[in-house]
Amino acid sequence: MTVADAAPAEVAKVYNDAGYDYAAYADGDLSRPFAFEGMHAYADRCVWAVLEKKLIDLRASGAGSVRLLDAGCGPGTWLRRLVIRARSLGFSSITARGFDIADAQIQRAQLAARNPSSLPGVNLTFEVGDLADRLSEPDASVDLTLCLYSALSHLPVTRLPETSNELARVTSGYFITTVRPIGSMPTAFVDSIEKVRRLNQDHARDRCEIDLSDGRHIAFPFHQFTAAELRNYFASRFDIEDIRGLDLFHSRFMPDCRWNPVSPSDDSQLIDELERLEKAYATRTEFLDRATHLLLVAGRGRTAAPARVAGSN
Repeated sequence: MTVADAAPAEVAKVYNDAGYDYAAYADGDLSRPFAFEGMHAYADRCVWAVLEKKLIDLRASGAGSVRLLDAGCGPGTWLRRLVIRARSLGFSSITARGFDIADAQIQRAQLAARNPSSLPGVNLTFEVGDLADRLSEPDASVDLTLCLYSALSHLPVTRLPETSNELARVTSGYFITTVRPIGSMPTAFVDSIEKVRRLNQDHARDRCEIDLSDGRHIAFPFHQFTAAELRNYFASRFDIEDIRGLDLFHSRFMPDCRWNPVSPSDDSQLIDELERLEKAYATRTEFLDRATHLLLVAGRGRTAAPARVAGSN
């Protein structure tokens, strides 16, 4: 068995073992999907602002139907958010498919999707699938394709060109992805960082090994991108609208009992300053690769806005 052949099984095991707890870690309070108050709140709000704007623009263009795809959907939170918002915007026909390599996450997604999937005009499905395989969607059939929070990073880099081709093949509208940049802070992927006893990210082998404080050992392939590299994988297949760093400052400086004291005074001034700094440096070349996440927004043909120049504000 080759390294590439072993990779899907390793990744699936990590997220299967994480089970239902992963949803709360990744997405916060599942009963309040639009609260965005979890540990990834700032990046989540930024991603949601982009996704919601694409839905609003599509509806404003006169579209009554929308097709959505979430590649590497995990517990399905992002796709459920989109379906709920699409319904509120007045789309009468919503077709949405999410897939993930971890069957435990798909089971969680299916359970959580019972209510939205029963709504009139909604066809919401979740299934086990590998991002490295050919997608079942027809050519140019998807209005909005997602691949969020490092799903691409778990693929062997040798498969990234083929995967980017597939994502472009099925997308007629926009493709939105987030990945971990090469200079991002350490992460435990399935749990918070304070529960890590040992972490080793081997960039030469694109492999991460973690020992958690509860005795678990997890190991899997993980590739961290540069902004230029991420752009290169998709620039020949899409029109790149935006590449920016998410969470350069928030998670480091926001009051958090795990590493920063909670101030007894009003923190609104700090919050405002952090927001200003994020906007000022999010597209600066020297900061992009040091963000917590890289966000890429890309479109097909005339659907995309002019490319944003890294380094501009």
